[in-house]
Amino acid sequence: LGIATEGREFNDIAVEVGEACLALFSQQHGHIKFLERAPKKTFQRWADLGILPRGVDREVVEMMHRTTMGFDQDYKNIVLGSARCALADGWGGSMVSTGLSDALFGTPSPVTAEVDLGVLDEKRVNIVVNGHEPHVLDMIVRMSEDPAMIAKAKALGAEGINVVGMCCSGNEQLVRRGLNHAGNFVMADAAIITGIVDAIMVDVQCIMMGLSTISKCYHTKFVTTNYRCKVEGAEHVEFNGEHGAMETGKKLVELAIDNYKNRDKAKIKAPSKKEKMVGGFSHEAINYMLGGSFRGSYNPLNENIINGKIRGVVGVVGCNNPRVKHDWVHVELVKELLKNDILVVQTGCSALALAKLGFMQPEAAEKYCGPGLREVCAAVGIPPVLHSGACVDNSRILEAVCEMVAAGGLGNELADLPIAGAAPEYMSEKAIAIGHYFVASGALVAFGVTFPYTPNTKFADYIFNEIENDLGGKWAFEPDPYAMAKLIIDHIDKKREALGINVAKERVLFDMEARRQL
Repeated sequence: LGIATEGREFNDIAVEVGEACLALFSQQHGHIKFLERAPKKTFQRWADLGILPRGVDREVVEMMHRTTMGFDQDYKNIVLGSARCALADGWGGSMVSTGLSDALFGTPSPVTAEVDLGVLDEKRVNIVVNGHEPHVLDMIVRMSEDPAMIAKAKALGAEGINVVGMCCSGNEQLVRRGLNHAGNFVMADAAIITGIVDAIMVDVQCIMMGLSTISKCYHTKFVTTNYRCKVEGAEHVEFNGEHGAMETGKKLVELAIDNYKNRDKAKIKAPSKKEKMVGGFSHEAINYMLGGSFRGSYNPLNENIINGKIRGVVGVVGCNNPRVKHDWVHVELVKELLKNDILVVQTGCSALALAKLGFMQPEAAEKYCGPGLREVCAAVGIPPVLHSGACVDNSRILEAVCEMVAAGGLGNELADLPIAGAAPEYMSEKAIAIGHYFVASGALVAFGVTFPYTPNTKFADYIFNEIENDLGGKWAFEPDPYAMAKLIIDHIDKKREALGINVAKERVLFDMEARRQL
């Protein structure tokens, strides 16, 4: 950002960094600074196509303008314009949000937690927080640890206060502080019908509006906290991160405590199933695990890709979709990838699907992985499926693949890498934007369940094939997880072949004369 730090107070620097990041949204000229983190060849590809985003807000406004009557009609121009807007989302909005959240709440590093509905505790006041604004859940957790709040809960017969995550804000606190997590988006109603959730609090995005109706069948308080997101029938407690956050956090915790006494014992069905997991694999954490404090590097990862022990890396991310069996597409896809020696990185609801079944434990490598990936996981001490955070933290994956290029040996741009992305149960509109900024960055991106396109059109042929010539990446749609795995593996093998690493090279032992020539 070009901000001087030497000899300055920490808080002064923080204010200027915050203002500079906010300016990336409203700026009208130039390009978003974080795009310069990309490999030079990738950046130049964007520049040559004229799709370097100027500012986040400007690209969104322009994209909305293009949708008006009598405007843009050329399908290639629309897709490339969409790419410009998507890049503003990924390399702008998401990367800024992740960076500022790390500054405020801490950069994730490996941490243990438990996941699934069994994290709810019948003997304690249970608060479930569902949404995407990390400061809301962070303050609720802080207030739940206040001795006065705990004493109040005990005075009503509870043994304490149990705050758990749901959806993405829960993911952010999971990877930072090891907060237990109740489950992904479509499990919110299941949490309520346990009869032991005293309050479910939501902020923005991925909120099932029917929770208001379901909660009335139980004692659970359903509470909205954001002025932009109000639900008919819900209680509303305004949370403002800039003013009175602590007081509001305390009010929200007290609301749940006061409701503990209203539980209906006849409706209690306390679940017991939960699974241990390891999360918190930020780019910085991976860098440290691969090289330590003084030699942090992605070289070991690249070397194991080059020697074939790791075939490639795939980001499996995104939503749950009620149209298919819960979590099934995510799980079956990842199983296929792991047994073919492909390392998996996850965010969002997809990460929770695998966490609930034990894939995020180091021991899972022995059970699910091919021999090469199994060996690497055992040597480094990592699970074969790495939890990197919430949906907003897909920008961590962008940073990681940039480091792979920088480490050398795997090409000169992101499009050269043996990588891919997948959203096996796409549901939310934002998944399209996320997928498109990965396509625009040079990756194959596969969506499952459904996809908004018309087959056998020029547009379909462009996004599934021809677009690769322009952006380096392309889209794919495949509802079947096994077929999706095959197309991803075929793509990775094609990239390996282009890099010349698809065939194991013969190991040559040099004599002294050969060493002198080196």
